[in-house]
Amino acid sequence: AEQAGPGAPKLCGYLQKLSGKGPLRNFRSRWFVFDPRRCYLYYFKGPQEALPLGHLDIAAACFSYHQPEAAAAATGDEAAAFEVHSPGGTVTVLKAATRQDMTYWLQELQQKRWEYCNNLDVAKRDSRTSPTPSDFSKGLVAKDSIDLSTLNPNVSAEKARNVLAVETAPTELVGEQAACQPAPVQQSAINFSLKQWGTEFKNSMSSLRSGKGNCENRKSVFYTSEDWEMLDPTPKDLEESMALEERRKHASEGSKGVTSSAFPFDFGRIPYKARRPLKEMIGSSKNRNSSDTSPVEWNSGNGNKLASEMQLKFQSQHEELERLKKDLSSQKELVRLLQQTVRSSQYDKYFASSLCDGVPKDKLELLHQKDDQILGLNNQLEKLNLEKDSLQQEVKNLKCKVGELNEQLGMLMETIQAKDEVIMKLSRQLSECEDNPSSQSGTANSSMSSSFNKELQELDRLKDNLQGYKTQNKFLNKEILELSALRRNAETRERDLMAKCASLEAKLCQIESKYLILLQEMKTPVCSEEQSPARDVITRLLEDALKVDSSEQPEQAFFKPLLVSEHDIYGFQTVPEDDEEEKLVAKVRALDLKSISLTENQEISTGVKWENYFASTMNREMICCPELKNLIRSGIPHEHRSKMWRWCINLHIKKCKDSTDPGYFQTLLQNALEKQNPASKQIELDLLRTLPNNKHYSSPTSEGIQKLRNVLLAFSWRNPDIGYCQGLNRLVAIALLYLEQEDAFWCLVTIVEVFMPRDYYTKTLLGSQVDQRVFKDLMSEKLPRLHAHFEQYKVDYSLITFNWFLVVFVDSVVSDVLFKIWDSFLYEGSKVIFRFALALFKYKEEEILKLQDSMSIFKYLRYFTRTVLDARKLMNIAFGDLNPFPLRQIRNRRTYHLEKVRLELTELEAIREDFLRERETSLDKRDLISDDEEDS
Repeated sequence: AEQAGPGAPKLCGYLQKLSGKGPLRNFRSRWFVFDPRRCYLYYFKGPQEALPLGHLDIAAACFSYHQPEAAAAATGDEAAAFEVHSPGGTVTVLKAATRQDMTYWLQELQQKRWEYCNNLDVAKRDSRTSPTPSDFSKGLVAKDSIDLSTLNPNVSAEKARNVLAVETAPTELVGEQAACQPAPVQQSAINFSLKQWGTEFKNSMSSLRSGKGNCENRKSVFYTSEDWEMLDPTPKDLEESMALEERRKHASEGSKGVTSSAFPFDFGRIPYKARRPLKEMIGSSKNRNSSDTSPVEWNSGNGNKLASEMQLKFQSQHEELERLKKDLSSQKELVRLLQQTVRSSQYDKYFASSLCDGVPKDKLELLHQKDDQILGLNNQLEKLNLEKDSLQQEVKNLKCKVGELNEQLGMLMETIQAKDEVIMKLSRQLSECEDNPSSQSGTANSSMSSSFNKELQELDRLKDNLQGYKTQNKFLNKEILELSALRRNAETRERDLMAKCASLEAKLCQIESKYLILLQEMKTPVCSEEQSPARDVITRLLEDALKVDSSEQPEQAFFKPLLVSEHDIYGFQTVPEDDEEEKLVAKVRALDLKSISLTENQEISTGVKWENYFASTMNREMICCPELKNLIRSGIPHEHRSKMWRWCINLHIKKCKDSTDPGYFQTLLQNALEKQNPASKQIELDLLRTLPNNKHYSSPTSEGIQKLRNVLLAFSWRNPDIGYCQGLNRLVAIALLYLEQEDAFWCLVTIVEVFMPRDYYTKTLLGSQVDQRVFKDLMSEKLPRLHAHFEQYKVDYSLITFNWFLVVFVDSVVSDVLFKIWDSFLYEGSKVIFRFALALFKYKEEEILKLQDSMSIFKYLRYFTRTVLDARKLMNIAFGDLNPFPLRQIRNRRTYHLEKVRLELTELEAIREDFLRERETSLDKRDLISDDEEDS
């Protein structure tokens, strides 16, 4: 398999993931994205989601899949399913849309695991000093990619992997373009969702039925069949029956009898536990009977005995079932009798209570006689109905037997007819063979050809199976080979880490011994100051601490302690070479930055969120939205910063850029180089003073110097009102680290002409002065304690913050924080500068409040921003603690202070003109001319 280069496509796409438990276990469509930084396979609900549902650790996993026949036998039609075996015995079943996609995913996951595990040592050595493999191709940082020195791979293993690799191409459901495709939905998932919806509907209806009130719970309910049937009449039926009986009573002369079924009866006093369905009673009776019987002893040695015992058991269970059926019928009869008895008693009670007053005894006796007659007639009617049912059942049984006999007779007739047809066919063939012996060979040939075709089909099927097993065998052999090689690499890595640990322990022991000598000397000095060994120990410790990582001895690099590299990923020097004290402070700062990066919580990688966002915008334009805003505020990853900066610049300057002619930048540059430019002299003076601590601008031959010159000259020709102002060079230098010359030119145009107010970079710096006054207002509002502290000691902090606003914090904060500020600045504009300026003061508010004199405060303000190292904490303060932060408020205050500053500048200009006029008219002051004026 080929190594994934910087421009390799991202591994992402749709897969079905088996999840859930019990009856809810089913395949669900998920969007999978591979993160090469941590070798994790994240899965999301969809491409537009920012937070993953979970991840699979591919570095520690192995893969397998089944052949189509085995897979179909195991999971139905899941022929494209494969398994990811994670540590701890966890097995995750994934399914692709086709077997082609499954093969592609398996090949790619194997390749990613192989690359990650082989590069594991360098990735763990220092993830900050070496840029990760990326797909950007612009800017100075892109040309500074370091070739990672990995462990030498096993040549034979690589050759074997290439031989065993299976060539395959993905379908449209794999890759970034798959984000625009609808998620594949399985038919089983549709059926499952409908079934689940129906179940939920039934549950909701049953819960509604169960909560109707106590009135229904008082009903007496008898269960007499498989379905639950209510034998009690409803209240409406009771009312209708009562009305019917009243009409009958008035219509019939002297007859007061009514049918017994018309009267209600209430079993409300019967306990609820007694109201059990007969089906449950029968079940419990079966359980008791089955528990009384002794279990059958299985004897595997005697098959006939086992069969006879099973037959006896079946007969006994059948007899028990017949007996239970009889018991059921008797129970039904008993229930009917009880119902009749209860109805009659209810009837007596009803009429006894209503007719007891003023009724003659003879009429009551007559009424009782009529009731007895009615009851006897009802009993006779029920007996006749039972006899009728039994006779009907016998008729049904006889009809079933007759039907079975007819079916058997029909089958026999069909068999006889088929045999007759066979006999006739054979007799015809015999006669034909006797008449024409040559036709016999033709028949034999046709039968042979048909059997030959069947054998060919079977052979093709076997060939397909053989090819499938060969592919599976190749994959499993490759998997075994890779796992074996990775295991050997892991063992080698473990031995190297043990040696490195021993080296670090020895280094730690040496340092501890030196520190103990210092502590002992400080506690009880035994020598004079000139002869003290503490001075030599301190000197040696400082020399060891100020060493930077170099590549002079690469073979020993793995066993060396983790030292700070000479330059960071942006090209900035981590440790200065001149000042010894500043050198030590810078080394401490670099170590703190490394500590923060190593201890930072990385539960959900920011890079994965960005990869998922880019995949969702594969075939559509990126637009401003809250999701993108939050992503940019969390920081753009190193590998995507070039692309996103270009997009942000085009977002703000697109109309202006589209109105220019093609080759506009080259035309401006050509004019600036050919014609005299008043700003070119100052630009040349400031080129090497721009970022002297960055290797891309440290010498006249550096690549960044020429690009910086071109951009500044082109801008000075475009905007002659500004021409060139000190500060523009630093803005361009930062932009060139991630952008090419033309993009950096438009970035400068965006900052000067779109983001910043007018006259921000002119000679008067009018806009810059206005923003300092606006910032003072915001300080008094957002940080009142700190503002009062500065006012108390008369500290003018605008002397510090003026440069922050002019160059957007360049050379004021550490590089990691600087580029995260620029990410938000290029997207949201100049309001971000106010946010971060306030956030820097709030970050160190308590430390500043402890200082009690103006000199110490001002000295602290000059360098405190370099001690702000936790970019995440600073972002949370800027975009969380300082809210609300409306842009309308900043605009209104800018307008207010702009008028005031203009009035002040007008007054100063009037004073200056008066002074010049007075100097010209006064004879005494005309003689006070400086040497420079005389020379000019």
